[in-house]
Amino acid sequence: FDPQFSVISWSLRKLGWITDNINFLGDAWNARWSVIFANVWRGVPFIAISLLAGLQTLPPSLYEAATLDGASRWQRFRAITLPSLKPALVPAVILSVVWTFNMFNIIYLVTAGEPGGATEILVTQAYKFAFERYRYGYAAAYSTIIFGILVVYGVFQNRVTRATEGI
Repeated sequence: FDPQFSVISWSLRKLGWITDNINFLGDAWNARWSVIFANVWRGVPFIAISLLAGLQTLPPSLYEAATLDGASRWQRFRAITLPSLKPALVPAVILSVVWTFNMFNIIYLVTAGEPGGATEILVTQAYKFAFERYRYGYAAAYSTIIFGILVVYGVFQNRVTRATEGI
């Protein structure tokens, strides 16, 4: 995210698309997209490993039977792969959303909520209430509300997708 030595700025200058360096953390728009990119970069390996683990549990006999019945690749994917991946993928997505919702370290270490609070999230607000404004009770209540939101989301997502019903 360094404006002068960034690989992205360098590449775009070499392609002739920009003439000046991009200040990734200097304006609100770029700072938001920078922390989103960092969070996605951090989360992709977990989802990929969860998908790989789910794919390795699929029995090849299902695909052989579907092929013999004349199913196309798309039909096999839609009828066998996706439903079979649901028990592995839904908990991984719920965990990823909860971790993203609480991504204190990327926000605080990369931007500290700046510029102008543009990259603030609920967890960094709770931190600031506790350790900058010394309102510990308010921060604790704020954190409890955040926890409640995430529990409701997790239960709702699990019930809607019914991912863990057969387990």
